[in-house]
Amino acid sequence: MRLYDSGLPTNDLNLRARLERVEERIGAAAQRAGRQRASITLVAVTKKFSADVIREGYQAGLRNFGENYVQEFSGKSPALADLSGCRFHMIGHLQSNKAALAASLFQVIHTVDSTKLMERLDRACRDSGRKMDALIEVKLSDEAAKTGTSPNQIPALLDAASRCTHLRVTGLMTMPPWSENAEESRPYFRQLAELARKYSLHELSMGMSNDFEVGIEEGATIIRVGTALFGSRPKPAGSGQ
Repeated sequence: MRLYDSGLPTNDLNLRARLERVEERIGAAAQRAGRQRASITLVAVTKKFSADVIREGYQAGLRNFGENYVQEFSGKSPALADLSGCRFHMIGHLQSNKAALAASLFQVIHTVDSTKLMERLDRACRDSGRKMDALIEVKLSDEAAKTGTSPNQIPALLDAASRCTHLRVTGLMTMPPWSENAEESRPYFRQLAELARKYSLHELSMGMSNDFEVGIEEGATIIRVGTALFGSRPKPAGSGQ
């Protein structure tokens, strides 16, 4: 079993040092898989962090940022309007009644899991004259808390996508059950990669701070990394912790 050692705890490093460490891990995994670093997009996950932290990431060279909550990012977005060249990714569960707001904030949605959501996003983009990329979130585990569509619903979603004019489905996304052992994610990543090949989809969003090396080895083109870059997320005020 291969161990993936990220080195020092992230809270002991500044952002530039953490980013350098993450890049070393990405490079090593890509080399093992016989892939080019350029084929992998690093999405920096900034949920619960302030707009100032996103700006710090931008200054360190990051250009793709992931958020989990529409309302939270809506509050941060105005302070980031001057950051050119950024792509903001919605990586959390998205309710269809928030589709219009999400379409105004994000360039990529990773969590499309129903034709209703897809159609609402497409309509919102069409009304605003925007284009958007999307990935279908696929649920591959039995965890009740996980969201996503089942693999057998992918054809119906792709059929709906073929009728969209402003939303383009480019790939698949999944979240395996959490484990400290990154190898336990491999079967889920491998299954997602097989589904992507089956349906001729080229983007694979899979892998987070603890298991992105396995994701890269199994073909991830997008990895979603938060803790390894920014350290532990801030505790809510009044949490007592």
